[in-house]
Amino acid sequence: MAITMKVMWAIIGCGLVTWLSRVIPFVLVKNFYLPKWLIRYLSFVPIVIMTALIMENIFTHHAGSLPTVNLDNLLATVPTFIAAIISKSLIVIVVVGIICMALIRLVL
Repeated sequence: MAITMKVMWAIIGCGLVTWLSRVIPFVLVKNFYLPKWLIRYLSFVPIVIMTALIMENIFTHHAGSLPTVNLDNLLATVPTFIAAIISKSLIVIVVVGIICMALIRLVL
């Protein structure tokens, strides 16, 4: 498939908008003083995002009924969570999670 100029400009535009949406908040925060309560509030954002991502993968939503537990993901989450508590290293957490998921898929 050949890339037309219209598609090329769309790709460049999307890249620019994505880049600006990530850079502008850093530029604004750098030049302004943020109150302590806001900084404290924002410190919880990474924890909330990680919790949402984990829960989304452990529970599977079905329209019109209660969510069910994805057993494979739950079984891989337990040793990965333990590795996170012990090591506090992102690379260790990722490697343990990948190995656990591979073993679970191999066995089950």
